[in-house]
Amino acid sequence: MIELVNTTGIFALDGGEWEVTNNIWLVGNDRELIVIDAAHDAAPIVEAINGRRVKAIALTHGHNDHINAAMALQDVVDAPILLHPDDLMLWQVVYPDSQPDGSLTHGGILKVASTEIGVIHTPGHSPGGCCFHVVGATSDGGDAIFSGDTLFCGGPGATGRSFSDYDTIVASIRRKLFGLPAETIVHTGHGDSTTIRAELEALGLN
Repeated sequence: MIELVNTTGIFALDGGEWEVTNNIWLVGNDRELIVIDAAHDAAPIVEAINGRRVKAIALTHGHNDHINAAMALQDVVDAPILLHPDDLMLWQVVYPDSQPDGSLTHGGILKVASTEIGVIHTPGHSPGGCCFHVVGATSDGGDAIFSGDTLFCGGPGATGRSFSDYDTIVASIRRKLFGLPAETIVHTGHGDSTTIRAELEALGLN
């Protein structure tokens, strides 16, 4: 079961501010789930959780617009917050007096209900950016990837700001995402979902 929650707020970095709408993804069943990203406002996320057990709040990366509701959400659902350690400097901008509860590592597995969620470290948009891969996630048995801001409908996530690098993000996508089945659904951190096949074609790599 995959559910989407949208929240809107401010992304701030390098002295700039932009209003953005974020995708928060819930993965699990009618008893327990994992929350992927926690953006802007905990209340609609809590409403969507609807009393279910939250096993973890897994963050794709440390930019403020993906983590700024994490502590408020944790206060309600009492679940550990997980982040790749290479993004701790971004976490500390938002939460200077606290630390995440656990670290995401490449090749790690998060378990919820009968589902295993694989962690794929995809640096480039940020040093600790991660995607989450679920085999057999769709109704027809296909895979899904939760890409955060690494891969969007239309290409790679933004670079050119602090701690980001275009060549690194392209290498992450080519080596770690484009080897997935072409029909894998890509659920992004902002905007519409896409597929690996569509993004291969968009980048002329099919």
